[in-house]
Amino acid sequence: MEQLASRYLRKKGLQVLENNYYSKRGEIDLICRDGDTLVFVEVRFRKSDGLTSGAESITPTKTRRIIHTAQCYLQQHALWQMPCRFDVVDISRSSLGRHHIHWIANAFDTT
Repeated sequence: MEQLASRYLRKKGLQVLENNYYSKRGEIDLICRDGDTLVFVEVRFRKSDGLTSGAESITPTKTRRIIHTAQCYLQQHALWQMPCRFDVVDISRSSLGRHHIHWIANAFDTT
């Protein structure tokens, strides 16, 4: 699903920098650049008949892991001064097999 999300975000004008970035703290599905902003993207997939959306399935623990992993990326690449945001790309598949993509910019913050 990351490839589908990556293609979608590229079409929307983002530059994909990393796929599946790993650190000892966790993993980030996609790291992109949107103008002068670094974007950390969590990709979620759910069947359309699921009880919750992919975005709703992100727990506070998962959010903390993403934030800590983003901090590792920023430190590793000396990008502390760069503005950042955390997005979610929620992908669902209908019973007919069609994919629906919902991009949530600024899905959560670091406060």
